[in-house]
Parts: sequence; structure tokens; C-alpha cells
Amino acid sequence: MFYYTYLIKATNPNIKKTYVGYSSDVEKRLIKHNNNKGAKSTKGFKWKLIYKKKFLTKNEAMSYEYKLKNDKKLRKDVLKIYDK
Repeated sequence: MFYYTYLIKATNPNIKKTYVGYSSDVEKRLIKHNNNKGAKSTKGFKWKLIYKKKFLTKNEAMSYEYKLKNDKKLRKDVLKIYDK
């Protein structure tokens, strides 16, 4: 089983909101976010997947999630590259 760190962005162009998480099934997790069953901070918004990175272990995915959540420059760079 693989794990992924992912970055999602609110679909409303007037809202500049992003969220970083990890999951073994990103598509299923995105559905949960869009049905208000994901993280508390994602409720009330519709989301699109911007970026996902694959890892062999849950620990690696969680470590990268922490880095992406806390490094604002890295998150901004990822958005710039992948938000097309």
C-alpha cells in the first residue's frame, strides 16, 4: 500500500484557501472533503486536487505533510507549479 501527501485548493476563485493532508486513497479523501466529512477546516467549501506525492510508508507521507503544512514558501512554490 502506498500513501500520499496531497494539496487541495478551494474551487471558488474568490477564496484563496488551501489544505494539506495525507491519505492512502486521495480520490476517496477528496470526496469526503467535498461532502463536508473531511477535516474541520475544509467544511463548507468545494475542493480540487492540485498536487499529490507518493510515498512507500505512512510515516514518510506524514513527515512531508508536516513540512508542506508548515513551510509557506514550499506550499506557494507547489501551487505556482501545479495549479494550472
